[in-house]
Amino acid sequence: MNLTVLLIFLFVYLGMILGRLPGLALDRTGIALLGALLLLVSDQVTLTQAWMAVDVPTIALLFGLMVVSAQFRLGGFYSRLTSSIAKAERTPEGLLALLVSVCGLLSALLANDIVCLAMAPLLVEGCLRRRLDPRPFLLALACASNVGSAATLIGNPQNMLIGQSLNLSFAGYLVDGGIPSLLGLVLTWAIIARSYRGRWQADQLPPEVEAPPFDVWQTGKGMLVLVGLVAAFLLVSWPRELVALGAAGLLLSSRRMASRRILALVDWQLLILFIGLFVVNHALSASGLLDRGIQTLGDSGIDLSSPGWLFALTVPLSNLVSNVPATMLLLPTATHPLSGPVLALASTLAGNLFIVGSIANIIVIDQAARTGIAIGWREHARIGIPVTLATLAIAALWLWLRASWLPL
Repeated sequence: MNLTVLLIFLFVYLGMILGRLPGLALDRTGIALLGALLLLVSDQVTLTQAWMAVDVPTIALLFGLMVVSAQFRLGGFYSRLTSSIAKAERTPEGLLALLVSVCGLLSALLANDIVCLAMAPLLVEGCLRRRLDPRPFLLALACASNVGSAATLIGNPQNMLIGQSLNLSFAGYLVDGGIPSLLGLVLTWAIIARSYRGRWQADQLPPEVEAPPFDVWQTGKGMLVLVGLVAAFLLVSWPRELVALGAAGLLLSSRRMASRRILALVDWQLLILFIGLFVVNHALSASGLLDRGIQTLGDSGIDLSSPGWLFALTVPLSNLVSNVPATMLLLPTATHPLSGPVLALASTLAGNLFIVGSIANIIVIDQAARTGIAIGWREHARIGIPVTLATLAIAALWLWLRASWLPL
């Protein structure tokens, strides 16, 4: 039994590393789902056990916040905002600073993947109309969305999972994540501005990009709901998933915007990826193999209950299998009071290292290619590596200070 579970687990996580399997048209989501199905049909887990393995509150929180993000996209908020940024009367360095600030803030409150998806093509168009090279601004969008999303427990999927699983305080985490995220955004701007100094100009025709027209009422409604969400997360102890579902219900109850349009923008692929990985990781844990693996690491001197070791392992593992699978795998070791912030910051900030390190990077590169702007892995790494090392250093220093001098 343990051998079957181990083989299925290795199959799934090999797929997470490769992003696909040779000879099969399966992406990471399909591989995770197939792994869960193999466990069911091989009778390694029952349907009841599979259902119980799924962290329903995390799925509910993800879904609710995706609906809120979809409201902003359909209301034309992102298109109006991106257009305003691109038209701002600033120097290229000033424009870059404005973009990093806005993307960092939006990604802390809304799903960073949707922010990148909505803004990337419009950013290309706006930059080229000003005869500016879109590449530094696209890289800033990707990096800032990752760094900014680390500030809160709702900025990205892995932070939502960590917050729900460890029952972290929304306001309390702001102390741990907000400071390194804010400083990280400053460093992101500085690194990109220095790297592209004197190379801002481009001479290329802008693409024609279709975007939803700006709707004051729909955007205002979304903004009101978002403010209410954040206020509830900060001020009351209501379950976050129920607050998010309530917000989704309010937005879906519209007289003008069809619910199918909103639901079409929900990232069902990500939700299925979560469900599949929940089942696969549960089977590994129930078999006792996960505990044995952790014990083996402990016997060799690698104590994952220590924040230092957890931080050190999370960074490479997040780039190896992606941050969501890495977080799920390491969550059982999160027993120290700082384990939650360590996992959240390390897994998120590590995502800037390479293009495949985060979905936000992949989205930006893909959207840029569709508008005729090519960003290769070398150009991304030239920015991503120093941004990752600098932001991780700040996060490590801040967490060390928190553990040494400040109350947990």
